[in-house]
Amino acid sequence: MSIQTASDFTFERWQAVAEKALKKPETRLFIGGDYVDAIDGQRFDTVNPANLEAIATMSAANAKDVDAAVASARKAFRSGVWSRMAPRHRMEIMYRFTKLIDEHAEQLAVLDTLNMGKPISDVLQIDIPSVIQTIQFMAEYIDKIEGAVTNTESDVMHYVLREPIGVVGAISPWNYPMLMATWKFAPALSAGNTVVLKPAEQAPLSCLRLAELFTEAGGPAGVLNVVNGIGEVAGKALALHSDVDKITFTGSTEVGKLLLQYSGQSNMKRVSLECGGKSPQLFMADVADLDRAVASAYDGVYANMGEVCNAGSRLLVQKKIHDEFVERFIAEGKDAYVPGDPLDPETNLGPLVTSEAQQRVLSFIESGKEEGAELKFGGDIPGGMTGAYVNPTLFTKVNNSMRIAREEIFGPVASVIPFDTIDEAISIANDTIYGLAAGVWTQDLSQAHRLVKEIDAGIIWVNSFDEGDMTQPFGGYKQSGNARDNCIESLLSYTQSKSAWIRLN
Repeated sequence: MSIQTASDFTFERWQAVAEKALKKPETRLFIGGDYVDAIDGQRFDTVNPANLEAIATMSAANAKDVDAAVASARKAFRSGVWSRMAPRHRMEIMYRFTKLIDEHAEQLAVLDTLNMGKPISDVLQIDIPSVIQTIQFMAEYIDKIEGAVTNTESDVMHYVLREPIGVVGAISPWNYPMLMATWKFAPALSAGNTVVLKPAEQAPLSCLRLAELFTEAGGPAGVLNVVNGIGEVAGKALALHSDVDKITFTGSTEVGKLLLQYSGQSNMKRVSLECGGKSPQLFMADVADLDRAVASAYDGVYANMGEVCNAGSRLLVQKKIHDEFVERFIAEGKDAYVPGDPLDPETNLGPLVTSEAQQRVLSFIESGKEEGAELKFGGDIPGGMTGAYVNPTLFTKVNNSMRIAREEIFGPVASVIPFDTIDEAISIANDTIYGLAAGVWTQDLSQAHRLVKEIDAGIIWVNSFDEGDMTQPFGGYKQSGNARDNCIESLLSYTQSKSAWIRLN
């Protein structure tokens, strides 16, 4: 069932698809090309946040299971069954993989919707097409990885090879379960590595199915393995494992720092981190189209329930347009995202991922009130809904010292911060431990270039927000991490250089 066909499903059809998916979901680990139970039989529940009911009881990997998965990946890598496969053959497998993803879009989409509450339309229109695009882009580059022959003395030949690193441990988050996992395993596999993926325990179901589809596409056994489990157990074991050559992670800054420690405690494996964010959007008084800017403002913080690492949650608005901006934001943004059943194609705001996440977001909202911010709308739970929902929320009269302006909320909470001058805007924008992304809205080209140069962020959008394609490196400055995902640079980060100096005489 293709993406295009599934996009025409009704609410009733999706309910039937969900009922079928819940009858016997795959809950085991995927190691060595097949599903296996956890060695010690440990399990954990995965819950549907829309109704707080358990979907399935998953096998929970511990250090023994991680050992088995890493051994499988290492065996596959050393055999050369993938790393030394002809590049065009490896490309063909990756292309078949994308076709299978499209054919199984119905199943994959409903798994993510049930698992983390993402609206089904978002999965079909954003997540799965992006998964396919990412794999295709990385596959297209497989036979274009080049080394170099340098200009040296006449009786020496010196060349530099780019080779796969080896076994990659990937730890992916729950907010885009398939897509963020794909951002990691697609470049790693395309570069010739083998992978052990540890998906977030809140949403592991779709990642298991992706690994199975990779094998169906012709991917050799042991090349892509998936170990469900709790981060503090399975994730830690993977990061400490001395036969893992690289860890790639998307998640909290706190956990990212732990992974750096685990690397030093084990084998000094490479660590690529994409961590938190507190992204500012700067709206200068000369913004050309205020309606479009306001729409980008509320989309940038309410889309995906605000569970986005680069969410533009700090809205820095020049005082000359502040009141008009807020007025339009309330008029247009208050009802732009309406909570509903995520299986309904008309829903654009699902629940937060867990009840704990809901309570955390609500605690931020209370702290905003206590610290003197003015609540303009939202700040509560939708009536008549049993899941982990929080209504879209807007605060004004926020200053950058408040908790809602400094900490990553990961929920649909926007904060408007007024400023006078461009220098003040830059100071506020950079007054954060994070540096993932930023938005700039101005007609003044010189002003735009200055803001791009002086804002400490890895991604800056001008007169837009959260746009881009596969040419755009995704990653941040400061404590937002050191990785660059979703681009050619990402693929090359899963390779290492080898220098060969050959004396001819």
